[in-house]
Amino acid sequence: MTSIDNGANARGLNKAISIDTHDACVDFPIFDAKSRSLKKAFLGKAGGTIGLNDSNLVTIEALRDITLSLRDGDRIGLVGHNGAGKSTLLRLLAGIYEPTRGSATIRGRVAPVFDLGVGMDPEISGYENIIIRGLFLGMTRKQMMERMDDIADFTELGEYLNMPLRTYSTGMRVRLAMGVVTSIDPEILLLDEGIGAVDAEFMKKARIRLQELVSRAGILVFASHSNEFLAQLCTSAMWIDHGHIRQRGSIEEVVGAYEGPDAAAHVRRVLAELERDERARG
Repeated sequence: MTSIDNGANARGLNKAISIDTHDACVDFPIFDAKSRSLKKAFLGKAGGTIGLNDSNLVTIEALRDITLSLRDGDRIGLVGHNGAGKSTLLRLLAGIYEPTRGSATIRGRVAPVFDLGVGMDPEISGYENIIIRGLFLGMTRKQMMERMDDIADFTELGEYLNMPLRTYSTGMRVRLAMGVVTSIDPEILLLDEGIGAVDAEFMKKARIRLQELVSRAGILVFASHSNEFLAQLCTSAMWIDHGHIRQRGSIEEVVGAYEGPDAAAHVRRVLAELERDERARG
C-alpha cells in the first residue's frame, strides 16, 4: 500500500518530510502470455524478473524488496542499466504505482519531474498551461502568477506563450515544462535526467536551474546516467539491478561498483573540483 501525505502543512508546521518503503514490490501482469518464450528472452535482459503470481498469471517483477528510509536533506542518486527499475521506483515514490507487496509511505509534497507533459492541455495557451502545470505540482495559482515573468524569460518562447500548446514543437513543449518545474519549491523532488529533446545550449541553462531547484528541495531522488551530474547533485547513490537494490553507499563507491574504477576516479575528480569551488566561494 502507498500512503502519500501531500498536505501543505508539511514544512511550514515542521511536519517531517520522509520516504519510507519496506520490502516494496511492483509486479506487472502479462495477460497474453502466448509468446511467453519471446517475452522471457527480451524482458529477462531488459527488465525485471519473470514469474507466476498466485493465480498462475505471468508477471514481471519490476521492483523487488525495496526498503528505503529518506529524510529531509537526503540527496540520493539512482544508477543502473536501462530497464533496471529506476523509473519504476520514481513512479512508486510518486504514487503512480501501488506496491503489489510491501508498503510505501511518503510524507510531503511530491514534485515528479519525469512525465513533463502531465497536467498540460494542448488546446490552451502556454501561459494558461504554466498555471495548470504548477497546480498539478502542488503550487497555488498566486504562486504561479508571481513566477510567470521568470518562467517566460527562461523558456525564451516569446509570443508563442499566447498560442495553444498544440502549435508547439516537442522542444518548445519541453522548454515550457522545464520552466515550470524548475520554478517550484518542492518538498520531495523525483527527478529523471532523461527529460527532453532540447538543444545543448538550452539544456546547459536548464541544468543551472535544476541545481537551484535541488537546493530548494527537502528530499531528492535522482535517476541519471551522468556520473558528473550525480556528483554535483547527490550525496549518496543506490544501484538498481533487475528490480532490486544491488548496492548503496557513497556516489564514488556505488558508481565504482557499477561501472568500474575509471568511473569512480572521475567522480572523485568532480567532487574535488566542487570542494575547491566551495572553498573559493567561502
